[in-house]
Amino acid sequence: MTLDELRIYGLLYLATPYSKYPQGLEVAFRHAAALSARLLLRGVKVYSPIVSTHPIAIHGGIDPFDHSIWLPLDALMMQRCNALLVAHMETWEISYGIGEEIRFFAAANKPAYHLDPKLMELV
Repeated sequence: MTLDELRIYGLLYLATPYSKYPQGLEVAFRHAAALSARLLLRGVKVYSPIVSTHPIAIHGGIDPFDHSIWLPLDALMMQRCNALLVAHMETWEISYGIGEEIRFFAAANKPAYHLDPKLMELV
């Protein structure tokens, strides 16, 4: 399957690293937003939990690391998405959140794909 063929899924859940991102939370947010934009411009519609919730946490005074707040919201959005797209950004493989997202989609028998965000190709 190619990246462009992922359009068949409608809405995809975009998993990107956040709390362990080496350049910090704000850069993780900006990189996730930029990747989301690149995907949308290709016609691949994604929901990014980082793009959605980072501004809420920062401007709403909510702890961005409190999994008891964010995981229930993420679970609701994962239920609504048809497939998972895991961005292979730095530290993705040690991300607690990405691990949970991969497990959720596997348990729901929904497809998961992995993306090289530099090449914009599935790996």
